[in-house]
Amino acid sequence: MIKLGIIGTGGMAHCHAGNFSKIPGVKLVAGCDVSVERAAEFGAKFDIPQAYGDVEQMLREADLDAVSIVTPDAFHFPLTLQAIKAGKHLLCEKPLALNYKDAKAMATAAKRKGIINMVNFSYRDAPAIHKAHQLIAEGKLGRIMHVEAQYLQSWLASDVWGNALTEPGWLWRLSSKHGSKGTLGDVGVHILDFATYPVGPVKKLNCKMTNFKKNEKNRVGEYKFDVNDSVLIQAEFANGAMGSITATRWATGHENTLTLEIFGDEGAIKIDLDESTNTLQACLGDARHKAKWKTIKCPKVPTIYQRFAKSIKTGIQDQPDFDRGAEIQKLLDRCEESDKQGKTLSTRS
Repeated sequence: MIKLGIIGTGGMAHCHAGNFSKIPGVKLVAGCDVSVERAAEFGAKFDIPQAYGDVEQMLREADLDAVSIVTPDAFHFPLTLQAIKAGKHLLCEKPLALNYKDAKAMATAAKRKGIINMVNFSYRDAPAIHKAHQLIAEGKLGRIMHVEAQYLQSWLASDVWGNALTEPGWLWRLSSKHGSKGTLGDVGVHILDFATYPVGPVKKLNCKMTNFKKNEKNRVGEYKFDVNDSVLIQAEFANGAMGSITATRWATGHENTLTLEIFGDEGAIKIDLDESTNTLQACLGDARHKAKWKTIKCPKVPTIYQRFAKSIKTGIQDQPDFDRGAEIQKLLDRCEESDKQGKTLSTRS
């Protein structure tokens, strides 16, 4: 039996708890939050017996094999190091850290301790992206030439997920003081992983980010709205392909849209997770001469929560691990630096 604790009991923690509670051999035993009352309410909902208001106390007192860290971004690094020191296997929310240096330190510390470590790139749960990875690895698309990737949300333009300017669960995501890296860190991290997992690493990038005014003072109380809302990335992949990668919170009409198109000289594929997570569109072989597309069904894959549990049971590290989280974190850092300098930067420096 894997005994699991959850650190941070806000909105996304409900997703973690719901998924872990369905896995045979996993038992949720403790929840921790800065508000012990909130941790207790969370525990009551998911039948978690122990509630804590202090992480150190939970790691010391609770009988745990693993922890899931589901806090605002700024707390991932220190909490992960605490959990690693305590010898707990780790699933951490994305982005892994606030910078590449910290993310790399987290990966190194986890490997030295010999613990299972994974970062929650949740769209790896979609069978379509694994099929895309397979088709490209098998050479079905030939030489990859061009990539179009988009992550579109509209919660700054609508109340589809709640009121972004009144609810703390959203307000912190607009404020660097509260640990947010903006759209880049919140959903840009997902689309960068989604695009590079099948296509391969990015060699160079040029990034432009914008913060749009949301009210007269561009703030609500202690929350100053100073992080990026929209992100445009021009990417050159290591294999020579060119790409356009975008993310925004201002895509009116799009609740949560993630799309990926990959074009090669012998074929192309399209993924739209609004349409389906377990199929993709393909134009392969001779069909490319007539621009004909067909639907390919993609085999079911385990969720990241299932992969994490299996890794703990078998001792075999699955993906995406902290090294992958650090690799994507480096791209986030270079995006910020590119925007600041206003020029194309190598990802290798």
